[in-house]
Amino acid sequence: MSEARKPEWWFYHLQRTSLEQAVGPLLEKCLERGWRVLAISDDASRRAALDEALWTYDDQSFLPHGQAEADGLDPESQPVLISGKPENHNQAAVALLMDGADLPVEAAFERCMVMFDDGDAATRQKARDQFKAAKDAGLTARYFQQSGRGWTEAGK
Repeated sequence: MSEARKPEWWFYHLQRTSLEQAVGPLLEKCLERGWRVLAISDDASRRAALDEALWTYDDQSFLPHGQAEADGLDPESQPVLISGKPENHNQAAVALLMDGADLPVEAAFERCMVMFDDGDAATRQKARDQFKAAKDAGLTARYFQQSGRGWTEAGK
């Protein structure tokens, strides 16, 4: 990413499904745009659940991905790299932040996508802090809530 380019911060407030159920279509859209994704969570069980979900979320499609810690995996070749660390080994344009994962507000990504569950107060507060930091830095910050039809942008 060039120095002139600043990341957009998009926030996804989960209210109807689990993260694993909601993330597949969002990642699919990223890949359709030619963007690689770095999915970051400190929680090993979340990374394992996301890995499983991406294999099975849609019978009609496949989301190529791998876990950074897997033996023999070439992280650089993964369109979606699931990792516990924010190291961008797959040259991702998008960072998917889960479970309160953090990046500097002007991280070297085109988009930072923050997914947080309504029932997790600490992660929800972290997302609020990230939203405020992005806005305070003059960056584009958009907020989406889960609805019966997918995602609805709120706050406009």
